[in-house]
Amino acid sequence: MQVQPYLFFEGRCEEALEFYRTTLGAKVTMLMRFKENPEPQPPGMFPPGSDDKVMHASFTIGETTLMASDGRATGSPVFQGFSLSLSAPTDAEAQRLFSALGDGGQVQMPLGKTFFASSFGMVADRFGVSWMIIVAP
Repeated sequence: MQVQPYLFFEGRCEEALEFYRTTLGAKVTMLMRFKENPEPQPPGMFPPGSDDKVMHASFTIGETTLMASDGRATGSPVFQGFSLSLSAPTDAEAQRLFSALGDGGQVQMPLGKTFFASSFGMVADRFGVSWMIIVAP
C-alpha cells in the first residue's frame, strides 16, 4: 500500500510543476489536459476555457511520487491541515530549499537549529503548499 499526496492547484498546476522543477528538481512523469480526456466532461463541471488546464499530472521529487491537477480551476487553491516534509542532506541544502520555496511565499517558522534537527523550518510556497524542511542529526 502507498499513500501519495494529490495536490489541487485550481488553475495554477502547470505553473506549480515548473516551480517545483526549478526549485526541487521535480520530474513530470505524466501530464494530461482536460481536452485530452477520452470521455466528454459533464456540462458546467469546469469553467469555460479549461480545455488546456491540467486534468491529471504525476511528478517525482527525489524518490517520492506526487500527483496534481488544476481541479475545477477556480483560481483559489486552498492547502490546509497538512505539510509536505522535505529531508535535506546538509544545512546548506536546507537553506537553499527553504529560500527557494519561500520565494513569493510565507515563512511559518524560520529555518534554524532545534533539539531534533540541525536545521528545521516551515514555509508556505507561493501556491500555499506548506513545507517542512529538515536536516536530521
